[in-house]
Amino acid sequence: MNSTEVRGTARLDRRTKRLVRRLRAGDVAIIDHAELDRVSAEELVESGVRIVVNVSPSVSERYPNPGPLELVRAGVRLVDAPGAPLFEQLREGDVVSIRDACVYRNGTKLASGHELTRELLEQLLAEQQGRVTEALGAFADNTMRYLREEGRLLTEGFELPQLRTRFRDRHALVVARGPGYKRDLAIVRHYIREFRPVLVAVDGGADALLEAGYRPDLIVGDMDSVSDGALACGAELVVHAYEDGSAPGRTRLDRLGLPTVAVSTAGISEDLAMLLAYEKGADLIVAVGTHFNLVEFLERNRAGMSSTFLTRLKVGEILVDARGVSRLFRQRVGLVPLVTFVLAAVAVVVAAVAGSPELRDLISALVDRIRALA
Repeated sequence: MNSTEVRGTARLDRRTKRLVRRLRAGDVAIIDHAELDRVSAEELVESGVRIVVNVSPSVSERYPNPGPLELVRAGVRLVDAPGAPLFEQLREGDVVSIRDACVYRNGTKLASGHELTRELLEQLLAEQQGRVTEALGAFADNTMRYLREEGRLLTEGFELPQLRTRFRDRHALVVARGPGYKRDLAIVRHYIREFRPVLVAVDGGADALLEAGYRPDLIVGDMDSVSDGALACGAELVVHAYEDGSAPGRTRLDRLGLPTVAVSTAGISEDLAMLLAYEKGADLIVAVGTHFNLVEFLERNRAGMSSTFLTRLKVGEILVDARGVSRLFRQRVGLVPLVTFVLAAVAVVVAAVAGSPELRDLISALVDRIRALA
């Protein structure tokens, strides 16, 4: 156990994705995040916090989740204090101290927990690998059960809204703030520049695009993890409504005075984004930060993730992961670099000739010789 005392300003939120927007270097993050996922771990690391105190268990017992280990490997201390009443005892901005996995304010102990070390987390992750088969069985059972209810995604589809954004005969880049989304955006920058795909953001993916220097054409989601600034960037807004037609996210947009369209369908918002691109005639869907494997599905803690599975079955013929596009795209040499190279070479030759009387005389002699032979 690390006995070094850490002192800092407490920042609290039961939604980690909201908290990371307020965190500053040196803060103490107080979270309530069972089975800490990789995306949240990455964002906590980027915030610069020195220590994270979680009042829920950070490690999953259902599947091997690497989030806590990635956090600790990056140098952030992680203390688990399940059930500790820190959200009732502390206020935003209180100065706290963490020593021996205990939380103090003004010298008074508020909670005690246990620190998750790198060695412990590596051991737990190795043990969890054996649960993958069990998790896969549960995933299949849940998916088959939900197929009866959500299978219409494959056949009936859903009512398409009228959009000003045009997908027909274009590529669509769907961006969610999932695992590795920043890396994915960086590796497809050449693809974006050459093909100019429709930029579709899923909730906080809009902020990710803006941070990378792009403006989304369309924002799809329940609008709970996207900033006001991103919502007001000029993108078309599609609120993901529940199957009963209710759309809590619309209240926020109405309050901001922003026009929106609500679409009711099963599944998660990234499913809706892909289905919209598919049904509206996109030639190719490139996914950034979306869920592509079993562990990523399980991180969402949604039984079966059947709609996501079904969505990929439906759009699979035109769906590719950003990393795959990058590998293919690196094999090509675009026209612009070639033209630039040729023009630069011509400019060098012209400059050399202009600055050398001997070269001008030699070229003139060659031209006269060619004319004589003709």
